[in-house]
Amino acid sequence: MTSAMRIAVLTHSTNPRGGVVHALELGDALTRLGHDVTVHAPDVIGNGFFRQTLCRTASIPATPIKATDKRDVTAMVEARINDYLRYFERAGNCRFDIWHAQDGISANALAILKERGLIGGFARTVHHVDDFADPRLMQLQTRGIAVADTLLVVSRLWRDWLSQRLGREPTVIGNGVDTDRYSPDADAADEAVRARLDLQRGDRVFLNIGGVEARKNTMLVLDAFAGIHAKEPRARLVIAGGASILDHDAYRTQFAYALANSNLPPHAVIQTGSLPQELMPALYRAAHALVFPSVSEGFGLVVLEAMASGIPVIVSRIAPFTEYLGDDDVLWCAPFDAASIAAAMTASLDRARRSVLAGRGLAIAARHPWKSVAQAHLAPYRVLREPAHA
Repeated sequence: MTSAMRIAVLTHSTNPRGGVVHALELGDALTRLGHDVTVHAPDVIGNGFFRQTLCRTASIPATPIKATDKRDVTAMVEARINDYLRYFERAGNCRFDIWHAQDGISANALAILKERGLIGGFARTVHHVDDFADPRLMQLQTRGIAVADTLLVVSRLWRDWLSQRLGREPTVIGNGVDTDRYSPDADAADEAVRARLDLQRGDRVFLNIGGVEARKNTMLVLDAFAGIHAKEPRARLVIAGGASILDHDAYRTQFAYALANSNLPPHAVIQTGSLPQELMPALYRAAHALVFPSVSEGFGLVVLEAMASGIPVIVSRIAPFTEYLGDDDVLWCAPFDAASIAAAMTASLDRARRSVLAGRGLAIAARHPWKSVAQAHLAPYRVLREPAHA
């Protein structure tokens, strides 16, 4: 059995994005296995992480970004790297056996700390790789992957990508879901969600998670929904989330224009922004289906959350979804075809089909506990720990 380790997990934000959820769930699961874990993140607002945790957390003071620089992603990334450096250069903040970055910001910070001799090697989980227009940002992204001593990924898609592009052979560790938090069982939050979003009994609710982003394919989701609403006047599209360190303003402007010219009534599309974590399970249960036709994902964590909540899932027939979902587990669609997305949305309303998909989804969610994800980290951690102790 692995002796207890002091583990520093670093992520880019305290907001509810997939990589941050992964970091906190990993921290909690490793804590349950007997390790001393602290999850760190730059904290822009100063309110800490979006949910309470079993593991320790550390909010890193974040440098305010000038209003004129808020769209300069590269400047923001470099500022957050420097925030991490200032924090860990203080005496007493580097007392960990394992250093584990969950993103490019924290990986670049750890690379510099390693160069300065303040830490040993570090692990990096790659959730997905972005394509940035700024060469400096691309350079930082590449360095945050290439210099990591131990490389982990959440899907075979990105393992193969990193093998082909960078000659690295990462370990696939996957993702998980907390089936105690996400379940089909209603509680007091169900009515609170319905009241907050003004959802009525009889509404056909389609849920999209991740906010308005090109990678989430929100424009085509809206296009598909408009066709559904013309036949189902009680249909509602709920777009939840959207907290991001990247600049999606141009795409969101396009979406706002498309929505204004869609002839949909004002109540048909609801954009919630980030909701309190305690409402998220009820939000899933309020939906007839999760509509998630993304064009690029690391894993698609919300797919497991929706399945654990007992609702059907609509996803793009692309990797990584095809790695862990079978032909009959979900409603598949072609992500660049609004008619295909709409057909899957229509199919999700069939009661018999919904029942079958809900059952299969619950079984898949049960096969992805966070404990297994945490255990998959232990062997790479042991390898990383040995030279650090030597």
